[in-house]
Formats: sequence, structure tokens, C-alpha cells
Amino acid sequence: MSSRHRRDPYEILGVSRSASADEIKSCYRKLAMQYHPDRNPGDIAAEEQFKEISQAYDILADPEKRAAFDRFGYAAFQGAGGGGGGGFHDPFDLFREVFGAGGGGIFEHFFGGASSPAGQGRGADLRYDLEIKLEEAARGVEKEIEIRKTGCCSACGGSGAGPGSRLHTCPTCRGRGQVIASRGFFQVAQPCPRCHGAGEMFDHPCKVCRGDGRAEVTSRIKLKIPAGIDDGSRLRSGGNGEAGVRGAPSGDLYVVIHVREHSIFTRDGDDLFCDIPVSFVTAALGGEINVPTLDGKAVVKIPAGTQNGTVFKLRGKGMPHLRGSGHGQLLVRAAVEVPTKLTSEQRKKLEDFAASCGDQNTPIAKGFLERAKEFFS
Repeated sequence: MSSRHRRDPYEILGVSRSASADEIKSCYRKLAMQYHPDRNPGDIAAEEQFKEISQAYDILADPEKRAAFDRFGYAAFQGAGGGGGGGFHDPFDLFREVFGAGGGGIFEHFFGGASSPAGQGRGADLRYDLEIKLEEAARGVEKEIEIRKTGCCSACGGSGAGPGSRLHTCPTCRGRGQVIASRGFFQVAQPCPRCHGAGEMFDHPCKVCRGDGRAEVTSRIKLKIPAGIDDGSRLRSGGNGEAGVRGAPSGDLYVVIHVREHSIFTRDGDDLFCDIPVSFVTAALGGEINVPTLDGKAVVKIPAGTQNGTVFKLRGKGMPHLRGSGHGQLLVRAAVEVPTKLTSEQRKKLEDFAASCGDQNTPIAKGFLERAKEFFS
């Protein structure tokens, strides 16, 4: 096509002559996806449109080519490669450059990418959710779990071979372990679906697993849970995932720990918290109370005049440190219990007690009234 009849690259991409590089790239991406041959199989017009879009982008994406076109038009490229439009890249190279290829870019996301045969056939990793008690998390425990998974075929020992079978080159991939899939103008390498990337096959595959080397099995696995483990922690059991294809390495098993909510203690890191009821009399006169811990009971001294919400710290009575020695602390909060039902005699004694108390016995109330007196005036 002569330069006189070719469309302006700005017109092709639908941008103004003052468009920025980012605007040009954005418009190219939209149009390239719209007219790409993979999205329009057999459509010759779309293929030509795609090439025209790519050539327009080739000019406008290069500052030197864009400046030359702005000054001389398509005449700037005459004789630079024949056909009146030399100097253009392969439009599919342009597509890869903009969308990315082989590295998880949009190109690979939409149209697939070449796969490496390395590690082909490895078994899948598995996840198992395990609930344990807080006491088990504190002391450590050994658990046996049961999972249903794809394991090694017992009939062939995981080889995939039947009796007297011999290996031969896979006829589908001819020993390469990969097949080339054509997607429009693209050719993408994929693992061979017949030999699973091994490049070889048995002439008489195992009848139980059909040459795969794997079968459904129920597996019992013993798991050691360390003392101090926290909720949401993940333990890895290497090689206890699904079996690999025909003797390939097995995947791993990941066990996610869930610590059951406790009826008394709440946990924050390696510290434990609990609320302990303290009688009105003990809080006023002082005394001792028994406090539960994960190791049994402990005695806490309650000073006279203890207020509701006072926290007492018991060092070393919390959870063990998962990494390193020692324990967290147990924080005991006093919940002063006020009598809800009083006899007439008890009420009379409390009224006499209240009448005999002065400001020195209620410092909290006195301080509050001082701060709030303007609201009561």
C-alpha cells in the first residue's frame, strides 16, 4: 500500500497528536485485545486490523519514529525495509512487549505460556485444618490425623507399569515431554497430556492406576504439635501431600492449627487473661482467693480496699514461648461481686456502715465529684 493511501497512525489508534506515551499505550492495549487473531479466529479482516494497529503503535511508541512521522509522514520510512513501511517490528513481538510474556503478564494470562518440564509430575500440596484445646497448645501434643488423598498405587509400587511392561518413547510428544499447542498465530509449549511430561510410557500400563502410578488411599499421619503454638499457625509435613506421577516427588501436607475457645482463659500472644469473682467483703477487708491456671490452682492475695477491675499479674503462668524458654504471664482481673439480695438486718448494717464512712473511705468518688461539680451546679 502506498503512503498516500495509508491511514494516519494517530487515527488508527484513536488518539490526538498531543497524546502522551501512556495514552498511546493504553489505546493500543484495548485495540490489540479487540482485534487479536486468537479472539477472532479465521477473521482475515481482524488480522489485518491487528497488524495495522501494531504498525501504528510501532511508530508512535518510538520517540524518534514519532518525530520523523510528524515531520515527513510515511515518507520518512520509505526505503527503510521495503514495501513503503519498513522498519516495523513483528506485530506479535509488539504484543508481547506491551502485554508481557513468559513472566505472568497479560499475554500469558489470556493466551497461555510455555511451561517448563522441570518438576513435572510432582504431587499437589494438601491442607488440613486441625482443632486442639488450649491446654494441648500449652503443653504440646501428638495427634494422629486421617486424610483421603491420591497416594502411591500399591499394585505397581507407584511406577505405573504393569507386569512385564517396558518403557518406550511417548508417541505423542516423541520423548520431549511437551507438546506444542497452536493458538492462532501463537505456539505454546505445554506438558504432554499422555505421558505427563515424562517423555516415556509403558507398553503395558498398570491396570489399577492406568499407568499414572497413583490411586486413592486413606492415610494416617502422626503430627507433633509443639508447646506454645498459636491459633492460625501452619505446620508442614514434608512428603505427606498427594503422590507424584509415576514416582515423582510427593507434595507436602500443611496443617493449620485452630485453638478452641476456652471457657475461662483468653489468650493474647503468650499471655493469658481471666476474670475472677471477688466477694464484696474480701475486696473491702482483704484476703486470699484461689485462681485457676493451666498447671493447677494458684493463690492470689487480695489487698484491703481492692477495686473492681484491679489486675493481678502471675508471672510464668501464661503460655510457653514457642521459640525459646520461659512462659508468658497470667493476668487476673478482679470482678468485685456486689450482693444482689439483702435481708433487713444486712441492709440496716450496711446503712449504718455507709453513714459512718467519710470522704477518706471513698477517694475515687470524691475525686470524681470534684471534676464534675460544674455539671451539678
